[in-house]
Amino acid sequence: MTEFRPQDLAAGAEDVLPEGRLAEQLERGRPLRVKLGVDPTAPDIHLGHCVVLSKLAQFQQAGHTAVLIIGDYTARVGDPSGRDTQRPVLSPEQIAANAATYQEQAFKLLDPDRTEVRFNSEWLELPTEKLFELARAVTAAQVLERDDFQKRMAEDRPISMLELLYPLLQGYDSVAVEADVELGGSDQKFNLLLARHVQRAYGVEPQSVLTMPILPGTDGVQRMSKSLGNYIGVGEPPEEMFGKVMSIPDETMPAYYRLLLQEELPDDAEPNRAKRALGWRLVKRFHGLDAAAGAEQHFDRLHVRHEAPEQVEEVALEGHAATSDGQVHVPALIAGCFGVSTSEARRLLQQGGVKLDGKPLEAEPLDLPAEQLRGKLLQVGKRRFARLS
Repeated sequence: MTEFRPQDLAAGAEDVLPEGRLAEQLERGRPLRVKLGVDPTAPDIHLGHCVVLSKLAQFQQAGHTAVLIIGDYTARVGDPSGRDTQRPVLSPEQIAANAATYQEQAFKLLDPDRTEVRFNSEWLELPTEKLFELARAVTAAQVLERDDFQKRMAEDRPISMLELLYPLLQGYDSVAVEADVELGGSDQKFNLLLARHVQRAYGVEPQSVLTMPILPGTDGVQRMSKSLGNYIGVGEPPEEMFGKVMSIPDETMPAYYRLLLQEELPDDAEPNRAKRALGWRLVKRFHGLDAAAGAEQHFDRLHVRHEAPEQVEEVALEGHAATSDGQVHVPALIAGCFGVSTSEARRLLQQGGVKLDGKPLEAEPLDLPAEQLRGKLLQVGKRRFARLS
């Protein structure tokens, strides 16, 4: 087992609770069972998830047991942490598909041969008697203490009984896998501490809790989230990943360096060079060295030299909204080429977000002759292109 001091494993954490508990556990000299739970509510892991996954990998490198819990059961309930509304309910098929993707992407950071993967449907299909036993583990007052519940009650917004059960179910995960340590984002602090009460109720030694800061999204304001569209997915193409990194606000870079690279951004770092270095290192981490070099070259071609990408999908006008009289309905063409709705295509046209051979395409007329478009390069935003034929 690699020697890591408690302060090494706690580096970068927001909270390590109770104070001194992790150090005591490490002094025992046995491998700890370090738990991280993820609910597969979306198909992709983004860089925000990687902050905690990297910490789990660090414990794994130190010789401890990484226990990755795929919350296929709790995903049906929906974690209310950081939420001011109820989550939509996913189908079992969606959850299963997302769970498969989560594992594949998590193993870009974790050693699969040294990771214990568990699905909490193994133990949460509880008979009514067992569910009542779990419900007695904590009080309603304890559950309702959480900030997001308090906020919603103050604003007279609904809280479902399932959401009240969620922290108990997560706590029972810790009982089932005999967790010594549980990791999570800082928004998970309440759930992780409540799990200690659940463990005590079942006669299990309470876990220590380590929370990590929340990574801001590419907007630099709100937390990284797929639903907010400000995320960088670990499975995204190298060029997309690099381009998104280059769009991050300058003032957000210190947090990205600290949370994703575990190092401080030098005070005198030039923002553009710092973003290039970050983008290169992240693409290399998830896609390899050649992909990192290619992604930077692609970015320079599009955004420095303002040239078209080397490889552009060719789209036949006849298959995308060409009419019998030789006219093409431009919003339908944009929708067909780039997978957006026709209303979104009209909005992009009105905002000047569509270009034809590098020049903004006018919002009117909406119908253009096919021969005026054929052979031209259609562009939406900064990174999406199609060659019309």
